[in-house]
This record gives sequence, structure tokens and C-alpha cells, in this order.
Amino acid sequence: MKAAVIIYPGSNCDRDCKIALERSVDAHVSMVWHKETSLPEGLDLIVLPGGFSYGDYLRCGAMAALSPVTRAVVDAAKSGVPVLGICNGFQVLCETGLLPGALLRNASLKYVCKPVALEVTNAATPFTRAFGNRSEAVMTVGNGEGNYFAEDAVLDELEQENRVAFRYKEEINGSLRRIAGIVDPTGRILGMMPHPDRAFEAELGSADGALVFQSLLEAA
Repeated sequence: MKAAVIIYPGSNCDRDCKIALERSVDAHVSMVWHKETSLPEGLDLIVLPGGFSYGDYLRCGAMAALSPVTRAVVDAAKSGVPVLGICNGFQVLCETGLLPGALLRNASLKYVCKPVALEVTNAATPFTRAFGNRSEAVMTVGNGEGNYFAEDAVLDELEQENRVAFRYKEEINGSLRRIAGIVDPTGRILGMMPHPDRAFEAELGSADGALVFQSLLEAA
């Protein structure tokens, strides 16, 4: 697998994603700085990592969505390259319009960082196939603005089209319908607040996150 991890000023999980990809699927990973205007050719995956891009000024992901490299990411996504946005990356995907909705302040108004139990709501996407018949997973969240919001019509559409990939098993941050991750209509763009890059080996408390990356090998 050939992957690219995008680095914005304030990204802090870029190296985590690189290591997770290398150890989970033996990927060749390029690290791409936000000022780049193009991406490596022949990519099998683009990752927008977690962190605090541009210090979360204005609102999370808003400035990163206007970065030069993000234009290349949007073009690549529209051409069919799979894109995974984790935490801040999910926020960026929503800001670009590649995914619907927005991530608001957690209902508690507190930063939440802990392992969470998830429902694997759709195991048929390119990012979830390796879960097979498994309906549950454990990964870690670490965010202050992970509260997924969308209008009722959008939420209904996500449900009807089976585009909710992951759902919190319990109330975590106020996310409507306990949504933890969604895909676009093609299934090739996934945004999720939990971190698979922090749960890819048993020593980290869970290896379930590795299945997100391994799913892409099955989908290839």
C-alpha cells in the first residue's frame, strides 16, 4: 500500500498514523506538508491526521480546509483515492464539504480522552470490511469538539444509505444518534473521531484500529 499522511501546522498524530500504517499493512508512507500543491502519484490512501490544525483558530478544520495541499486532497478524493480523516481530519473533511455535517463542542464542554466502545454499524465499506462479523470495536477518542451535528434530513439520509460506519455504544460527547464515523456516498471517504492510530496493537489497549487499515487491503 502506498499512502500519504498530510501534515498541517498543529497536527500531532501524523507520526502515529505513519507508524500505524507501516505496522498494520506494511505501507510505504509519504509525509506531505500543508504548503505542497500536489500529492505523490499512485496513492492507495490519504490520511488527514488528528491534532489542532492551525491551532483550531476560527473553528476546527476551517483553516486547514483552505490549505494548498487540501485542494489536491479534494481532487484526489473526487478521482477515487480513498481518504481517511481522523479526529481533526474528520473536521477538515466536513469543512471541505467532502462529508456532511459539522463537529461541535462536546456537550460537556470538556476535552474527552479515553478508550470508547464502538458499534461497527456498516462492515461493508472499504474501511470496515476486515471487521467481518464483528459488531463491536474499541478505540480511543481525544477531542474537545467531537460532537457530530447535522440537520435531521442529513441524518436520515446517512441512516437510509447505511453511511454511518461507527457509532458510540454509549453517550460520549453529544453526537447526534451517537455517530462516531461516517462515509461519503461512494464509501471511499471516511471521517471518524475515534483514533485507529492509537489502537492498532494490543500493547496500546486495543488492536481494533488496525482493522481499519487492513480493510483497505481487502478492498484493493
